[in-house]
Amino acid sequence: MFPELETKRLILRKIVEDDAGEILECFSDEEVLRYYGQKSLESINQVKEIIKDFSKGYEEKQLIKWGIQLKWGIQLKGKEKLIGTIGFQEWSSEHKKVNVSYALFPEYWNKGYATEAVHEATSHGFNELQYNRIGAIVFTQNSGSIALLSKSGFKKEGMLREYMFQNGIPFDTYVYSLLRGEARI
Repeated sequence: MFPELETKRLILRKIVEDDAGEILECFSDEEVLRYYGQKSLESINQVKEIIKDFSKGYEEKQLIKWGIQLKWGIQLKGKEKLIGTIGFQEWSSEHKKVNVSYALFPEYWNKGYATEAVHEATSHGFNELQYNRIGAIVFTQNSGSIALLSKSGFKKEGMLREYMFQNGIPFDTYVYSLLRGEARI
């Protein structure tokens, strides 16, 4: 069964087909994608296929993806709107490692939601899924994510030169990681 996680202000839950419109809106937003390394999503049907892949990937233990929604109307009182996504990918049970990624609508940036979601996801990864290492790849220009990862206890390991492309342009990225023994869980 897909895990549902809860924090003080957020619920991290399975993304379902009814979320397709909000996922399309988020992942076609130029601000959101600026440092994400992904092309803009273009259609509801494309998003529905991606959502099916999320479920299949979880069943095969290849990735987990949660939608993040505000709990009890915080910021969006009385609404069930997704504010972004957080997920694990590049999962390796053998090596007890995974990478985390996240994206929020710009109106939810700098409010602590991503930090809260990353903390809950990493806690679940260490405690329930028994990872030893949770990594993150971040564009060197993405000061917001760099600050979030540092505040969350992730350590910068190095730089990967021209590692990701965005809009046909190569970008350097930093590699961050958090080890089970270092985590504040």
